[in-house]
Amino acid sequence: MITYINDMMIEYESLGKSNAHFLSEYLNAAADVIHSGWYILGQHLQTFERSFAAYNNSPYCIGVASGLDALSLSIAALELEHESEILVPSNTYIATILSVLHQGMRPVLVEPNLRSYNIDADKIEAAITPKTRALMVVHLYGKPCEMDKIQALCIKHHLHLIEDCAQSHGATFRGQKTGTFGDFGAFSFYPTKNLGALGDGGAVLCKDSKLSDRISTLRNYGSKEKYHNKVIGYNSRLDEIQSAFLSVKLKHLNEINTHKQLLAQLYFDSLKNEFILPERHPDYFDVYHIFNIRHPARDRIRAHLLQNGIKTEIHYPVAPAEQQALAGMFRKEDYPISTEIHQTTLSLPISFGHTSEQIEYVIKTLNAF
Repeated sequence: MITYINDMMIEYESLGKSNAHFLSEYLNAAADVIHSGWYILGQHLQTFERSFAAYNNSPYCIGVASGLDALSLSIAALELEHESEILVPSNTYIATILSVLHQGMRPVLVEPNLRSYNIDADKIEAAITPKTRALMVVHLYGKPCEMDKIQALCIKHHLHLIEDCAQSHGATFRGQKTGTFGDFGAFSFYPTKNLGALGDGGAVLCKDSKLSDRISTLRNYGSKEKYHNKVIGYNSRLDEIQSAFLSVKLKHLNEINTHKQLLAQLYFDSLKNEFILPERHPDYFDVYHIFNIRHPARDRIRAHLLQNGIKTEIHYPVAPAEQQALAGMFRKEDYPISTEIHQTTLSLPISFGHTSEQIEYVIKTLNAF
């Protein structure tokens, strides 16, 4: 017999509940866009770009169509020679690797740290070759990477640095926002993100005016002036309606992050020691886009939770080196740490739409396993 809290299934994520908090603001924003009659590359995009740049203390922000495009255009803007090597973590979501392949570059996988799940800064140097031109770090689950060590390595080896910030909106390392350490900070606004749109979207932060101008040109068919195309570009623009929604939600991002941190604290305070919990450190301001635990009996635990009315997710069930799309590029046996993480990780409910009562029920159910 399945037992639910208040006879309700606890969803892993309920976007309807999370976004209900902003409904009246969304409706007003949508009406503004509709009445404006301007739906692409307009004032709402410019407003969001300025606001998001200011939020992150970054000089430039360029809105694009998705997180994958944010990564791809960042690489394209560097104008690297064909098949240059770009280092990426071996346990990232496949979009990170796809962005490298789409630009004709060669991804080189580096194992993560087993505690932080981010790329292991102590393993990066051994992966650098004469063909290495860039390092793409991923602030996985909302926790920043060790950016002091990583920046030092990039300076030492003359590498470009791209930050995949798809899960780290508002996260900081020693007080500095993710996305502002490297040449580019690439963000996704997929609806489940802490700063999620009501559709797809992305953005790139950068410090250099020439690189910012290059991405702005690339995103719009390679054009700065209508019908005049300077380079071979793309159609990758954050549209006006999503820009307006994101401007609404950006005002509440700190509130969203604080709520998720409070729910995370409940897990830290009460879950049994047999569950491996996320690493905590004073240098990391973790925004807990995902709250993952690890346990060798992951699949049984997931079934136990579902039997008791709690849905979970696995981020991610298949490691990049084992993906069919990447067959022949990598050998699974070369990435045992990534494999261990993918086989044991489980993501627990921790959204803006969840209540403390629900998380306490998740904890009680987990501890009874």
